Amino acid sequence: MPARSTTTSLYSGFRPEVQGLRAVAVLMVVVYHIFIGRVSGGVDIFLLISAFFMTLSFVRKFDDGRPLAIGRYWLHTFKRLLPVAIGTIGITLFALVKWFPEWAYWAYRGEALASVFYLENWQLAANQADYYAAGDSLASPFQHFWSLSVQGQVFLAWPLIFALTALICRKTGRRPVRVLAWVFGSIFVASLVFSIYLTHANQQLAYFHTSARAWEFALGSLLALAIPFVRPVKWRRVALGWIGFAGMISCGAVLDVQGVFPGWIALWPLGSAAAIMAAGQSGSPLGVDRILSWRPVQRLGDSAYALYLVHWPILATFRAVTDQIHVPPLAGLVLIAGSIALAITLTKLVDEPLRRWKWSEATNRRMAIVVAGWLCIGAVPSGIWINYDSQRLRAETEQARMQFVRNNPGAQSLMSDFVYEGEPGAPVLPKVGELNRQWVSFPEQCSARFAPQNDLGAGECWQTPTAFLPSLTVVVVGNSHTQQLLGTLQPIAAERNWQLVILHSPGCSFGLGGPEPCQQTSAAFSQYLLDVNPDVVITLATRTEVENAAGERVPDGFAQVIDPLLDAGISVVGLRDTPRFASAPVDCFARANESLDECSVPLEQMQASANPARAWDERPGFSNVDLSDLYCPKDECPVVIGNVLVWMDHDHLTQDYASTMAVPARNRIVTAVEG
Repeated sequence: MPARSTTTSLYSGFRPEVQGLRAVAVLMVVVYHIFIGRVSGGVDIFLLISAFFMTLSFVRKFDDGRPLAIGRYWLHTFKRLLPVAIGTIGITLFALVKWFPEWAYWAYRGEALASVFYLENWQLAANQADYYAAGDSLASPFQHFWSLSVQGQVFLAWPLIFALTALICRKTGRRPVRVLAWVFGSIFVASLVFSIYLTHANQQLAYFHTSARAWEFALGSLLALAIPFVRPVKWRRVALGWIGFAGMISCGAVLDVQGVFPGWIALWPLGSAAAIMAAGQSGSPLGVDRILSWRPVQRLGDSAYALYLVHWPILATFRAVTDQIHVPPLAGLVLIAGSIALAITLTKLVDEPLRRWKWSEATNRRMAIVVAGWLCIGAVPSGIWINYDSQRLRAETEQARMQFVRNNPGAQSLMSDFVYEGEPGAPVLPKVGELNRQWVSFPEQCSARFAPQNDLGAGECWQTPTAFLPSLTVVVVGNSHTQQLLGTLQPIAAERNWQLVILHSPGCSFGLGGPEPCQQTSAAFSQYLLDVNPDVVITLATRTEVENAAGERVPDGFAQVIDPLLDAGISVVGLRDTPRFASAPVDCFARANESLDECSVPLEQMQASANPARAWDERPGFSNVDLSDLYCPKDECPVVIGNVLVWMDHDHLTQDYASTMAVPARNRIVTAVEG
């Protein structure tokens, strides 16, 4: 047997400090999720470490002259990862059915399949999920699979880079380490630049985008290539280790990374982790590696993968059962202890025995059978179940909607001359399973004279089909609350032959005083309006807070965007914002069923006694429209009006209900827009 080369020995050996680093990183993730509701940087460190070890493994193969065996690597990797992941997905599905509200059951169940196939990051990106909003709402119990999905995709892509490197080395005679350094250096620069750009342009997409995360893996690979040649003296190892440790655990506490991750700011936790790894084994009793090498920390590092998997479903289930988003301190400690205990149990009873299963490792064919088997266990039952329920729901709703106008009058039931002529006991629509399809959709992107000439930042521009000789050009500006009110505006616009243009920016009120990304988008919208010069602009003139009547206010910086429009002769219609509930009325609806009175919330808890935008009434060209009486009649905000479900979540009208508001709201809106 040939002796191990010098290069191979440099890239070999157990690194207990890195194993301990995994334990600290996963604890950061768990603690920040449960107690702080912010991003810690721990997940980024996981990505760095995974690329670090993968690169060391392939470099040893290069130097030993062994085949890369990429197919076997893929099979071995997913044979190791899938069992605990599939088990966690199965348990989470059970919890979703047993303890989560009905809307969550329909909204999140499909993410189980995306998680099985390592596509959850793209599922969340398609849904425009806000990872930072997890602390303010009942987030998906599968949401944390986004990072494992990114990791799985890189586990497929990175070996191809090593194969390309092997080909280059055979053709040119260059050394693999140098070629790899150039390749990963190029990936690092290109991906980091892309990440910074996309984080600025669309932070929610950037958070889940594999290409915006590739630089973190590339940094791990570069570190693996360089670290054998980094040999600081003892005192520098001690200092470097502690500086890295302090930087790592302080990142999420010092920086509010919302809106800027994973751009350049992610260099903070990754640079801190890299410092600890570069420090290595200091040989000093004062080194941070002594803590990281402590046996309990090492054992937790062994269970880090399982702990990451189980902690989030446990937290999400606690929130669903207790209806508490913010976890009390004692309950949080119990959740952490329970998560650690379950993770250690899964590691000991499932992960480790399956890793030692010699039969499955004997041939690639056997590994392929095992991997395919786990994928089938995870996907087939869920797929059949989801398909059956979806078909059943579709059949029920199609039949019910044939009589929607007669059986589900919604807001029209509030009109003084209304007489119900529908069937007694007709089902309430939309059904809870339909809520994910209750967002008002936009007809088409802006084109021709309405196409934006400048960057709208995080905003979007949409329009109704081009009207022939429109009576008015009306631009609707706003966030998701405005989007749902379009269900009321669009039928009126079609009847009156208005050309509607929609400037949409989720989460952002129209004004120059909000968060920086919203300010930039509002400024771009303001310039667009001055360029297009429409007849009328409709926007939200107030912004409500969660069950805080005193908090309702005119959006920050509202005057700075409205005054130039009025001065330019553009009329402005200000709609009053819809309420924001502390808990979703639809949850109460699913539980209460027959006694819906308990689901009503007094309007005085959510809106100010007087419309704050009334201060603008004297301004020529500005009109206020308050539709509160149509979704909160008699100063009460019920969950069902006229056999139609009013609220789809904490603060958004259903499209079905908004559409029924068109008739009773017509005169008010037409008077404000055309008057």
